[in-house]
Amino acid sequence: MEQDQSPEPKNNNRVLLIVALILVLLGINGFLFYMNQQKTKQNEQLQADVVTKDAKLEDQIKQYEALKADYERQSQEVQGMGLANDSLVAKLAQINSDLLKLRSFRASSFSVAEQRRFKQRAASFEVQLRKKDEEISQLKADNEALYTEATTLKERQNKLTDTISSVVRSNRELIEKVAVASRLQAENIRVGVVNSRDKEKEDTDNEFKAKRVEKIKVTFNLARNDVSPKETKEIMMRLIEPDGAALYNLSTGGGTFMIEGSEAFYTAKQDLVFDNTRQPVQFLYAKGAPYKTGLHTVELYEGGVMIGKTTFTLK
Repeated sequence: MEQDQSPEPKNNNRVLLIVALILVLLGINGFLFYMNQQKTKQNEQLQADVVTKDAKLEDQIKQYEALKADYERQSQEVQGMGLANDSLVAKLAQINSDLLKLRSFRASSFSVAEQRRFKQRAASFEVQLRKKDEEISQLKADNEALYTEATTLKERQNKLTDTISSVVRSNRELIEKVAVASRLQAENIRVGVVNSRDKEKEDTDNEFKAKRVEKIKVTFNLARNDVSPKETKEIMMRLIEPDGAALYNLSTGGGTFMIEGSEAFYTAKQDLVFDNTRQPVQFLYAKGAPYKTGLHTVELYEGGVMIGKTTFTLK
């Protein structure tokens, strides 16, 4: 019996050793598994950090691209208003420089410090952008107000010009009407002849013998005219022979004057003060040479306007 009991302790020790080895192996495997899990978590965290940094980088790039577009818009608006935009050009240069730097971080790390720095710069650009937008908005409002005021003034000026033109036109028309109304008129025009013996002869048919005529006598009255001013008037007489030529001699009081813009000869003239009493006027003209036979015409003028006309015949 003693020989059968002796191997049991040896077997027990072997079992214990195997169990201990198994436990050690299990512990090592557990530790390795734990370390592997931690490494995996670290890698996942690092990957998540990279993704987060990349997302922040892209967001920052998009923010700067939006800022660039807004500043370009502002520059165009300011330039469109005819104002200097040097400060905006300088800011656009800064933004473009920052954009180049941000895009370069795609191939390198985008540190927390860089994230903070570019975020602060972007915030500063946005504040300046909003302030400039307010200035531009105010400038547009001021320009609109000035445009409205200028338009209103232009409309008033046009109305005033129209009114002045209307008044000037009315005054011109009134002046023309007054000028027409104030023209004198010769009435009761009579022609007589005086022979060499100073004997005067009149004929109701205004026909006379040429060889007996020494002087031509023309008489008439100035018709009443309440519009024409009482002032000195210059009356011209034209004695026109049958061939259409007006008798003209400086030594006998002849001269030239203007009729509707053209120069014409007058035979005689006299100055008198118009008194609106139907005052009589007389011209006595001596040619100093034989008169031509035929139809003669007498024209009377005042102020370059014909005021009367008659004819007579010398046979």
